[in-house]
Formats: sequence, C-alpha cells, structure tokens
Amino acid sequence: MTAYLDHAATTPMRPEVLEAMMPFLTERFGNPSGSHAVAREARKGLDEAREVVAECLGARPGEIVFTAGGTEADNLAIVGRYRAHPGRVVCTAVEHHAVLHACRSLPEPCTAPVRPDGVVDLAALAELLDETVSVVSVMLANNEVGTVQPLADVVELVRDRAPNAVVHTDAVQAFPWLDVAALAAGAALVAVSAHKFGGPKGVGALVVREGVTVEPVIHGGGQERDRRSGTYNVAGIVGMAAAMQGTVSRRAETVARVRILRDRLADGLLTAIPDATETGDRANKIAGNCHLAFAGVESEALLVLLDGGGVCAAAGSACTSGAVEPSHVLTAMGVPPARAAGALRLSLGSTSTDADIDLALDVIPPAVERLRSS
Repeated sequence: MTAYLDHAATTPMRPEVLEAMMPFLTERFGNPSGSHAVAREARKGLDEAREVVAECLGARPGEIVFTAGGTEADNLAIVGRYRAHPGRVVCTAVEHHAVLHACRSLPEPCTAPVRPDGVVDLAALAELLDETVSVVSVMLANNEVGTVQPLADVVELVRDRAPNAVVHTDAVQAFPWLDVAALAAGAALVAVSAHKFGGPKGVGALVVREGVTVEPVIHGGGQERDRRSGTYNVAGIVGMAAAMQGTVSRRAETVARVRILRDRLADGLLTAIPDATETGDRANKIAGNCHLAFAGVESEALLVLLDGGGVCAAAGSACTSGAVEPSHVLTAMGVPPARAAGALRLSLGSTSTDADIDLALDVIPPAVERLRSS
C-alpha cells in the first residue's frame, strides 16, 4: 500500500479531466489558429474552456492568458509588468522560487519579511511601498507551510501607498482549497497551475485584469492578444477547465473532509513523536497542509525511510527537493537551522483517505526514532 501525501507537488488527474481531453488528443487535434473546419473544432473547445476558466477565477474570458504552468504565469506577471511599466518590484520572503527568482532578475528587488507564523509583516511591507513600485507579489497560500496571506489587506495597502503598482498573487497552491475568485478579486494578476488541482501538467493561466498591461516574455505568433505566443495546448487547456469545474463544485465538501484527516495526522504525529513541532498556525492554513519539524533528524534521510514504508512526502517545495540549504521559507519564519533540517511536508488532497493517514501514523514515528538512535 502507498500513502500519497505529496499533493502540493502534483495531484492525480481527475477521471473526468482525461475524458474531456481525449477528443482533443484524437479527432479534434487541429491548431485553433487555423481557419479550416478541423481548426475551428479546436477553437471551439479552446473558447469554451476559456469561459470556464474565467468564471472559476472571477475574471472575464479576455482577461485569461493561457501559459505552460504556474512558473511561466508568475514570470509573465512580474517580468511582463515590469517591462510594460518599469519600477521597483516587491515580494515577500516566502514566495515560490518562480516569483523570487523573477523578482531578483530585475533591478532593485525588495523583499518584505514575514512574522514567525509565516504571515507577511504588513507594517514592514508598507515601508517598502511608494510611487516608484511597479508590482507587488504576495502569494495567496504558501507552497511549503500552507499559510494563507491577508491578500485583501495587501491590496488596500498597495492602493494607498503605491499608486502606480499592481498586485500579483501566486494562487497555485490556493485554488484547490480557497475561493480564489473572491479572495483574489482585488489582485490585478493571478496565477494558477492545472496539475495542482487534478488537471494535466504543463498548463496554467494568468489573469490579467482589464486595463493592466504586460509585455510578453515569449515572442512569436502573437497568440493570447500578443501577451503569450505559441501554439495552444488545446487538450491541456480543456483538461484544466474540467479540473477547475470539478474542484469548485466539490471544494467545500473536500475542504471539510480533508481538514479532519489533516488534523488527525498532525495531532497523531505530535503525540507520538517527542520534540516534534508544527510549523505555522494551523488555523490559518489551507486544509491539505501538514508541516512538522523534528529535532535530531535530517529530512532527506527521513524521506528515504518513508518512501521505503510506502509514504510519499516531501521536505519542502518539490522544485527544491534534494537541496542542501535550509528552506528559505523556514529561514524567513525564523525556524532554527537545526530544526528546519528535520522539516517534513505532508500534503493531502481530494483523493486522500483514512487509510493514508493510518499508514503515515504507522510509518513516520518509528522512522524518526530510528534516525535519532542511529
């Protein structure tokens, strides 16, 4: 038996998603940029998917830019906005590397600190804001520790202190658990990635609100209203739309069920393992995130033992798996290096079951004890 507890890295594709994609992988294979009948069939599927994605994100169809995933969407938002309106870029210290590295590629990047619970320090952020700022990026939910940021407060702060800036939010981890359409309504730029909520890998979207301009980072045929060139991944886009519909329609039920599983997992591990601590405030996390740290344990060694016991987990972001340096998220939160070295991210999803939790509770405590005694 295997307990897959790494949904923050990627999720299994929903059955209805594959069903929706299949026609566009077979008989409806056309390039939607063409003018003949086969192309028009693909265009119809693309247009219908765009309407669904827009509705699920609280946007208009013309505000949706399809990308190859969350990383590209983040880069288009930050670099594209900077190219259109040069100015200082500001982000939090706990952003995904897609945001951090995009910001650091530009002149004068500024980083706002977070509190020990992982929430952005709004007073410190305010000190960084003025009329020279072009874009402020604050993720809606953190990919490592699951902390939810006060995005509405950020939007209001930027509106008051940085009149020439727009707010971008990386909502990649948030969409399965939170009403992004409502919570990100004030953000000018919103990024999502399909494989985080039961869709295919290699496809994402960026909301670019009406009146906000971004320069393309990929040049070519001028697709997406000259904002992102390249032949459309029609099957992937259709799959993302189907995954969004399924996620939104069952989100409340999934959140309630998974939160119970997550709490049982976290409480069980904290009870069974001495000197274990929970990272961040559980009351202000997405329902699928369980992040713990164990003193006297190295994360990579622990992951090897867990994998051998059938538990799939992570030490942090899947993009930095195998990194020797401590997590930048935990460092920003002030977690001591010795404890951060023993971090474990267990992320649940819509397919998680009681059996997954049972196996994790059976496997993880003896694995930690074995490493501590070796």
